[in-house]
Amino acid sequence: MYFSRFALPLHNMEKKKKNRSFATRLSRWVLLALLVMMGIISYIFYDVCVGVIVSVQGNNFHGSMQSSDICISDVMSDVSVAVTNNIFDIERNLSQPDQLQPIMERIVTQNPRIRSCGISFVENYYPKKGRLFRPYAWRTDSMEVKTRQSGDVLEDYLNTEKFTEAIARDSACWSKPFIGGHEVRTSLVSYQYPIHDQQGKVVAVLDADMSLDFMTQLLDKQDSIFMKDAMLISGENDDVFHSYVLRNDGTFLTHIEPRRILKGNFFVHVKDYDEPGVAENTIKEMKEGVKSSDETSKPLMINRRDTYLFYAPVTGTDWILAVTVPKGAIDYFTLILSVFVVVMFFIVIFVTYLVCRLTIKRATKPLKRLAETADQVAQGQFDTPLPAIKHNDEIRQLRDSFENMQHSLTDYIEELKDTTASKASMENELKIAHGIQMSMLPKTYPAFPERNDIDIYGQVTPAKAVGGDLYDFFIRDEKLFFCIGDVSGKGVPASLVMAVTRSLFRNVAAHMTEPDKIMAELSDALSDHNETSMFVTLFVGMLDLATGHLCYSNAGHNMPLLMTNEGTLILSCDPNIPAGISPGWKFTSQQLDLKVGTTLFLYTDGLNEAEDIHHNQFGMERMQQTAAAADRKPQSVITAMKEAVEQFVGEAEQSDDMTMFAIQYINTQKTNP
Repeated sequence: MYFSRFALPLHNMEKKKKNRSFATRLSRWVLLALLVMMGIISYIFYDVCVGVIVSVQGNNFHGSMQSSDICISDVMSDVSVAVTNNIFDIERNLSQPDQLQPIMERIVTQNPRIRSCGISFVENYYPKKGRLFRPYAWRTDSMEVKTRQSGDVLEDYLNTEKFTEAIARDSACWSKPFIGGHEVRTSLVSYQYPIHDQQGKVVAVLDADMSLDFMTQLLDKQDSIFMKDAMLISGENDDVFHSYVLRNDGTFLTHIEPRRILKGNFFVHVKDYDEPGVAENTIKEMKEGVKSSDETSKPLMINRRDTYLFYAPVTGTDWILAVTVPKGAIDYFTLILSVFVVVMFFIVIFVTYLVCRLTIKRATKPLKRLAETADQVAQGQFDTPLPAIKHNDEIRQLRDSFENMQHSLTDYIEELKDTTASKASMENELKIAHGIQMSMLPKTYPAFPERNDIDIYGQVTPAKAVGGDLYDFFIRDEKLFFCIGDVSGKGVPASLVMAVTRSLFRNVAAHMTEPDKIMAELSDALSDHNETSMFVTLFVGMLDLATGHLCYSNAGHNMPLLMTNEGTLILSCDPNIPAGISPGWKFTSQQLDLKVGTTLFLYTDGLNEAEDIHHNQFGMERMQQTAAAADRKPQSVITAMKEAVEQFVGEAEQSDDMTMFAIQYINTQKTNP
């Protein structure tokens, strides 16, 4: 028999898969449900633990940053106090310029944090000393203090930003960090204090330069503590903890690579990890001097690592203390707890699975006997007796259903053979018809690769295997002739009319130029012997590629969209009847000059009348919005329109053929007025 030829291999295959029993599947569904529950609980547990551990670790890092902040503030305070304590002596000795040099030497000698110190006087304050005068002392790498009194031979400091701003500000403050030094160039910051004469006028600026190397040493010590803790936690000592002091604009004031100090920018390396906008908000808060909190401590992508970033302002400055911590280090405790919970869950699930397996297997034993008998029926032995079932339950009902099936299965299989053969033949014919129909429409793009004055793209999506939509175009005598149409009805009849219409357009347009005359000839030909009363809505156009002059005639078709630099609008069309209804109808013709870059978008009603599951139509307004937002390139417009329609209709079935056709006039020889 027809059925038994396929039943035997299937039977043998099932015999090899004895574990595919109902009891096994049911047990696996129970197991799957438990696994899903375990996954949900584990996820919630992990998420909560991450938040708690991030908060706890964040407090630890903020505590370390607070200690660093205090140390930095103390050092800067020592320098500022040392400078302030000598201001009285300096202003008292302004009349004795030679006494200022020993004061500079004393400041540097008594304060190890001060690398150099000097007083920069305004121009010609001491005429006998020259135009420039700057008593100066500095500490060498061998801790020896040297001095000099520089005059005009010194580099002109009068026009430097550092000096002019200090004079104009007339108040003590810290300068912007800079690179300087004598024997070794390093990063420095100056505490600047204005010097006043007896009349209260600013006559000089005292600069006490402090090296920022102490901050690097301080943060290196802090990082080493973090590294030690990380090694105790994870067993690894990966150099991933880094602390930085940054300027308000993100510039590095400290870095493990000296070449990046005052040159690299930390903010450049901060990217979003998974939640958009986190990096931008974090940088904004750092610039505003806000301390990081639990809400802002979200992982970021820093130097291609998943990283937590903690930060706090440095007291009395516009600097920022920042610590980058690898996400894996903070999440380690959470991972251990999660693994422990998962292991316990697996033990519980395994025991539950065994109990369910034994219980379900015992309960489904009668079903197994019925399956063995049904297997013989599946091999074509329809007269095989079915086993008796004692219990009056669902399995008994299933046994009775099998018995009824035996009586009708033979007739059904014979009918199935006939139906399958007929359906296969029909599907093959429709497939061939679809291929023939699609081959009649343009499908090669770019259509005219040798030309740079026109860009064309089209697409047809039939509602069935074959449809009644059409579009076509060709160039004759430097003029583009094109059309788009929609045949009434669907399926095979519409496809035949579509093929005739496309052929008529090609033949008529090959000898005529005016779209209205082409339309009239085509309509008369379709009207002749039109016993089925089928018609075609049609739009025919002729575009002069040299001038951009467009002539067109519309026969009841949807009005196209015109996409220009000024916006997207609906092209006005005269109301004419569809082609094929009334022979001898006088179709009107309209004209329009296209500007360079203008795109003409033509379509059938399968686009604007596309419906979602609630029978709401896509509509002209959505079409115009989609076209206005899209690039005017034909393929881009059609792609955007198709995506918009598919998103709008969702799971609703396509009810009508949908065709889109776009032409962009891009004549490079012509310029718009």
